[in-house]
Amino acid sequence: MPRTRRSSDAALKELRAFGLAYPGAHTKSPWPGHLDLAVNDKTFAYLSLEGEPFGISCKLPRTSAIALMLAWVKPSAYGLGKSGWVSASPPQDEPVPVDLFKEWLDESYRAQAPKKLVRQLDGAAPAAAPKRTAGSARSARTARPPPKSPRKPSVSGTRKRARR
Repeated sequence: MPRTRRSSDAALKELRAFGLAYPGAHTKSPWPGHLDLAVNDKTFAYLSLEGEPFGISCKLPRTSAIALMLAWVKPSAYGLGKSGWVSASPPQDEPVPVDLFKEWLDESYRAQAPKKLVRQLDGAAPAAAPKRTAGSARSARTARPPPKSPRKPSVSGTRKRARR
C-alpha cells in the first residue's frame, strides 16, 4: 500500500513540532516549497511542505557517513554535502522513519546552535559570576599584581647580536 500524503504530512508536522521545541528554534522560509527549522536564523533542517513529496536535509557532522549508507540518502546539493549535510527522500511505499529523523534534527541543531543554547539544552546552568563581599572587593582593589619575571633574550635574538 503506497504511502499517502496524509502520513508524510503527519510526519512533517511531528518533525517540525519536535524541532521547534529546541531553545531558540523558529521556522524560516528562505524560498518557496520549504518551511525550514532555524536557530538564530541559522538553518538546521530543510523540510518540504505538507502536500509535497517528503524531503529532509540536516547537518550531521558525526553521523553523515552512516546516513549515506541508506539508499535514499545523498549528500546535500550546493556544496553543503562537503560540510556533512545530507538529504533524504524515503521511498513512497515505506513509512517515514520519524524517530531516525528526530535523531538527525538533534544532531543538526547541536551543530548549528550557539554553545550557550546547547548547554541550556543539556541542563547545564549558565556560569554565574562569583559573588563578592565588601571585604573581597576592597582587597581586590588594594592587592598588588604578582611581580613580572625578567625577560630572557630569545636564542634567535642572541644569535643576531653575535653576528653584528
